[in-house]
Amino acid sequence: MATMIHPTAIVSSQARLGAGVSIGPYAIVEDGVELGEGCVIHAHASVRRGSVLGARVQVHPGAVVGGPPQMLKWDEATPSGVRVGEGTIVREGVTINRSTRAGESTVLGSDCFLMAMSHIAHDCVLGDRVILANNVLLAGHVSVGASSFIGGGAGIHQFVRIGELVMVGGLSRITKDLPHFLLVAERDEVSGVNQIGLRRRGLPREVIAEIKALFHRVYGAVHPRSEAASALGAGVAVSAEGRRFLEFFAGGKRGIAHPSRLGGEAEAGEPEVG
Repeated sequence: MATMIHPTAIVSSQARLGAGVSIGPYAIVEDGVELGEGCVIHAHASVRRGSVLGARVQVHPGAVVGGPPQMLKWDEATPSGVRVGEGTIVREGVTINRSTRAGESTVLGSDCFLMAMSHIAHDCVLGDRVILANNVLLAGHVSVGASSFIGGGAGIHQFVRIGELVMVGGLSRITKDLPHFLLVAERDEVSGVNQIGLRRRGLPREVIAEIKALFHRVYGAVHPRSEAASALGAGVAVSAEGRRFLEFFAGGKRGIAHPSRLGGEAEAGEPEVG
């Protein structure tokens, strides 16, 4: 696999390039960058120092991976970075800021899809197969669990935790934590369980039924955190997924998103990506 670098690209001699890397016109690859096998850095994209990209990552025109955090008191000498898992696609105009903490990184998992103009601030952590639609904004220290989808134009407050297989509606304003497997829209409004998404993951019907029952039990209580702890201590959850759903309520700094209604059978799955 031959490495191809356009003559107008600026590539540091201290960057490490895997086999078959392609770097397009006017792209910039700075000191200390590591590009895994088969990475494609398109025209006018920038990969800043401290960035480590796994195999087959694509960075499209105008995107910036590893830019400095947007902080007034940022010290440019801080040795931090960004780590991107293999197979992740970074579309046009996406910005991914590096960590504010020395020796640490903003982290993206494998096979993520970041659509045009989305922003991932410093110290965020994304699991595998996360999809951010166009213009999604993640503030600092946000975490997003595996296989979650965040709809276009949604804004996520700093330090918010989003669980696994969560679906967030477009233009949502999220300021509270979102437990695993839920549907959320508007301002922190939980509408139900992401049943289609769970089925597409191949979970048995009895596990999905347990998650639904736990959702109604916890969100039907006056104090969801206490109810989740009580159910977990009583061994109500049989499946690993059910236990993870309950365990989520014990952590976080932002509080838990509230239900918009209960008793409905709201369903949603993963979007068709075209």
